[in-house]
Amino acid sequence: MPKNDFSAGNIRADLRYLKLLARDFPTISQVTTEIINLEAILHLPKPTEHFLADLHGEHEAFEHVLHNASGNIKRKVQEIFGNTLREKEIRDLCTLIYYPKQKLELVKQQDTNLSDYYQTTLNQLIAVCRNVSSKYTRSKVRKSLPREFAYIIEELLHESTDDRNKQAYVGVIIQTIIGTGRAAGFIVALCELIQRLSIDQLHILGDIFDRGPGAHLIMDTLSAYHHWDIQWGNHDVLWMGAAAGNAACIASVLRLSFRYANTQTLEEGYGINMVPLATFAMETYADDPCTLFYPKIEDPNRRPNEKTCRLIAQMHKAITIIQFKLEGQLYAAHPEWNMQHRALLAGIDLEAGTCRVDGQVHQMKDTCLPTLQPDRPFDLTEEEAELMERIRHSFMVSDRLQAHVAQLLLHGSMYGIFNSNLLFHASVPMNEDGTLKPVTVEGMEVKGRDLLERTEQLVRLTFDEGADAALRERARDYFWYLWCGPDSPLFDKSKMATFERYFVEDKATHREEKGWYYHLRDNAEVCDSLMNAFGVKGKHRHIINGHVPVRAGKGENPIKAEGRLMVIDGGFAKAYHDTTGIAGYTLVYHSRGFQLVQHAPFTSTEEAILNGTDIQSTTQIVEMMGHRAMVNDTDKGAELREQIADLEKLLVAYRRGFIKE
Repeated sequence: MPKNDFSAGNIRADLRYLKLLARDFPTISQVTTEIINLEAILHLPKPTEHFLADLHGEHEAFEHVLHNASGNIKRKVQEIFGNTLREKEIRDLCTLIYYPKQKLELVKQQDTNLSDYYQTTLNQLIAVCRNVSSKYTRSKVRKSLPREFAYIIEELLHESTDDRNKQAYVGVIIQTIIGTGRAAGFIVALCELIQRLSIDQLHILGDIFDRGPGAHLIMDTLSAYHHWDIQWGNHDVLWMGAAAGNAACIASVLRLSFRYANTQTLEEGYGINMVPLATFAMETYADDPCTLFYPKIEDPNRRPNEKTCRLIAQMHKAITIIQFKLEGQLYAAHPEWNMQHRALLAGIDLEAGTCRVDGQVHQMKDTCLPTLQPDRPFDLTEEEAELMERIRHSFMVSDRLQAHVAQLLLHGSMYGIFNSNLLFHASVPMNEDGTLKPVTVEGMEVKGRDLLERTEQLVRLTFDEGADAALRERARDYFWYLWCGPDSPLFDKSKMATFERYFVEDKATHREEKGWYYHLRDNAEVCDSLMNAFGVKGKHRHIINGHVPVRAGKGENPIKAEGRLMVIDGGFAKAYHDTTGIAGYTLVYHSRGFQLVQHAPFTSTEEAILNGTDIQSTTQIVEMMGHRAMVNDTDKGAELREQIADLEKLLVAYRRGFIKE
């Protein structure tokens, strides 16, 4: 009998919905079977979630962390084979799981007895696969199986070799796989299944783009990934604004790419034509050494030759001046942003070689600005305007870029709440007393959750071709405010001191004062208040952020506010390794609690395949549950309980004759 006593009035009120539900479950038997199935799922262990932040284009390190499930696969292999395999054999098996196709090519070249290797390896992989699939239903595992080998893998996963009657059966399956020449393909399928089942859901807390060379490759991987979401970061929004045609965003994307000598994403990834800019820069700055604009290159293996560095510096300077002009135009067009003081080109005196910043006059480090018109400092020259129109067209017609932005819109948001965890990239603007700061967005004063939701609506509106053209234009402009506006939840600093860092020696002008959220987020009461404002419930609830690199090498703790807040920007990008002292974090949330995995720098994929080199990771226990968390304790559990309640109501409707089987 159902657990709840549903009244006739209740049944009649929901009859229309129940009749629709009856189409999927047309008999009492089917209803009861589904209730039993859902009740059973509620009592499975909670699947594993992984949280990553600030990948910044480091695709090789990101891919490796996905392949090894932040070290979780190696831990499982050691648990299963720690007493039977040597360290090198464990390392080789792990490398095979991470990079099956590449590792098998090496094995084929080196191993003289492939049949024996295949038999041993298949048995080992089946054991690992059984382990990682044990917390899922057969139905869920079945949906994850590669179609080509689905039936055979399912048989092997659910037949125990401990049963003497089944040993021969399993042995014959493996021998037949080898005998028919399908062993290599089967091994690849098993390895990819192990990777997939080791991470149930992947949360990215923003900043896929900038600095590293492979943001487009990360997006390719995510686009094909089974279950992921992203809370947009400031660099993601900058690229989204560029894809939407915001000229200032386009200029800043180019500037940052040249700053780190990273043109692979632009040219190889998205097919952005750099020739017009290169031609313009070489002509305009032919006699300018452009010393201040030489690229910063953290990886010596990626350093271009001197001739290329010189060209990059010229292009870097050309697009930087264009950016300052374009952002000045936006500040004039949007006085409601209160950013007119950041239109710094107006304060330049070329004859005196000075500029005015925050009311103070400073000597400039570089006054060779041939395209700057003192009486009209924010007007593009005719050549600059033509150049930007060509580049803008390149961004707008890049199919791959537009497809990736569509993925960011499909899977992304300004914030997310998952299993009592509040996720956002950077900040929620606050007052000094810890209260939420009201911010005016498109004439509406909003704060906290409403601010993030209103901001997200504007981002989506930009890509809504059916919306009012003038409103879309304002929404497109707003991407720039999100990038560097003082009350932007993706920035939340007094200013972005780009101009000062290039042109002013006085480092006091480079200082960017952080908003109050960054100062108060170590306060447990403030974090509790913020989670209350967002409606986050649960005994074990947390805020999880990225954006600000944690200086782990200097002793800074990523766990703050008595465990209520976790900052997981550990510096995936090589540009941050010296700052953080590490090379990224993964926060792992499994059925027994939270673990923070701290990664050492990754060498290369090639090194990992050839020598079995893994990322050296250190695991820190953040919080362990008093009991093992089950699906029943998760958001998915709440959904399943609602489904069960609906099915129980349908069961009553059948039994009382409101609906006929």
